[in-house]
Amino acid sequence: MKTVSKAIVESLAEYGVTHAWGVVGDALNPLTDAIREEPSMEWVGVRHEEAAAFAAGAQAQLTGRLGLCMGTVGPGSIHLLNGLYDAKKSHAPVLAICGQVPTSEIGSSFFQEVNNDLLFSDVAVFAQTVTSADQMPQLLEQAVNAAISNRGVAVLTVPGNVGGMKLEKNVRPAKFTPQAAQAAAPLRQIDEAAQVLQDAQKVTLLVGMGAREARAEILELAERLQAPMVLTLKAKESLESENNYQVGQTGLIGNPAAAAALDEADVVFMIGTDFPYRDWYPSGKTVIQLDMRAEHIGRRTQVSHALVGHVEPSLKQLLPKLPAGRADKHLASIRKQYERWLERQGRITDPDRDRGLVGKVRSLVENPEEFIRPEAVAAQLDQKAARDAIFTVDTGMSTVWLSRFIEMRGERRLLGSFNLGSMANAMPQALGAQALDRSRQVIANCGDGGLMMLLGDLRTAVTYKLPVKFIVYNNGRLGMVKLEQEQGGLEEFGTELDNPDLSQVAHAMGINSQLVTKPEDIAASIDSALASDGPYLLDIRTNPQEISLPPKTTASDAWGFAIAKSKEAIESP
Repeated sequence: MKTVSKAIVESLAEYGVTHAWGVVGDALNPLTDAIREEPSMEWVGVRHEEAAAFAAGAQAQLTGRLGLCMGTVGPGSIHLLNGLYDAKKSHAPVLAICGQVPTSEIGSSFFQEVNNDLLFSDVAVFAQTVTSADQMPQLLEQAVNAAISNRGVAVLTVPGNVGGMKLEKNVRPAKFTPQAAQAAAPLRQIDEAAQVLQDAQKVTLLVGMGAREARAEILELAERLQAPMVLTLKAKESLESENNYQVGQTGLIGNPAAAAALDEADVVFMIGTDFPYRDWYPSGKTVIQLDMRAEHIGRRTQVSHALVGHVEPSLKQLLPKLPAGRADKHLASIRKQYERWLERQGRITDPDRDRGLVGKVRSLVENPEEFIRPEAVAAQLDQKAARDAIFTVDTGMSTVWLSRFIEMRGERRLLGSFNLGSMANAMPQALGAQALDRSRQVIANCGDGGLMMLLGDLRTAVTYKLPVKFIVYNNGRLGMVKLEQEQGGLEEFGTELDNPDLSQVAHAMGINSQLVTKPEDIAASIDSALASDGPYLLDIRTNPQEISLPPKTTASDAWGFAIAKSKEAIESP
């Protein structure tokens, strides 16, 4: 007779779940013991449950399959929350199995007791507690089916005494429903959109992650419409490389050409995107939006024509209705602006650019010899990383450097906390990615603030032989916050980080590492890291004064920055 825990683990393993991430103890003991006996599932014991949830979410995003994490009674489950919110906002199917006090103690304010069903009610599409063996396998099926069909988080709580309960001999194994087939938008919606696109003089595409599996159709659409293509950050995968229509990103991390492409268009066609920043949408345009989720339509900007359906089948219906031969004046103008911007960016990445300038800016840096442009680091990574590398990136300035200087060519993949915007995501997401394939190159682009937040899980890479390469953009700052303060005319405050030598910390944890302080050492240090068989950390001391200008700056932005810098200069000792 199987126990509840063994039935859960066997069913998930048969479904294709290969890893369980968490911290052992208490109510999870029957479950982790079942994992110990399951040859097709690997237990990865992390140092902090937040890392477990980030890792499981990363695996779900990369594979489209269910990710699995676990947290034990009370605090252990609470620690999952941040990573689970990231999975929710990234539409990643994740199952969190949480421990609970014995059923006889539920509701008694027992030691460590937390109401998990209430706690996870906002983050989860399903949150229920198993209180009897008779509820299996139905509750497990409901949890997994909800996570897969809604592309979200399901939470199944298993009290300590329930996990070891025996199932009846005739209880059937869990069966999970397959994913629904993709469906095109209704023909009437497609016909209306086709007419608008035919009549438009200047069309710009704003393309998101929902279009990544429809590369051929997106490129044909751009060709027929002669439309520049603005990509969201998550659309860099699949759509950035070998694409003569794309003009990079808009928003704070974007470029002037992408902003102009939207501003100068008659029609903006949003495809598979929920780009959230309202201020970066142009006003007074005819907007068409194609999205599989009806709730996304019109929630960022006013939409004139909605197409509710999956991108690939919808575009296959739309394309034959759009004649070729449109004039390319709009596309040519925007692409010319984009290429000029790329040329300027290329000059910035020269490691020798700042030689001779150190003396002039000596007052701005604590250690003039440690003067490395983060752009140069990202550019070298782009050149040297494998064509199938998986990149993870921390929120903040690290995201800026990756978005502008690392191209997602070949089979490269990209993960970040792009919707939740959490700190500390890059390292645990890289652990999750690397566990899927220990032979594939995984590169975590870490901010110093983000890495320090979950520092303990660097050791997880050693324990489980995960050869992640950790590239730390160490500017001793919360760089994006510093920029926000100064842009608003505020003196920098509370952003400086008193970091240890992170290369020495990594070395103490059993990770090969190197401290990089000179621009001329960037290339060789990256070569050493990427050639290493095991995990490797580069602590690269980047210029804390390096900033990223948005595509459009106002006079108030410039004035605020000038005022802030004046205050800092006057009040500095």
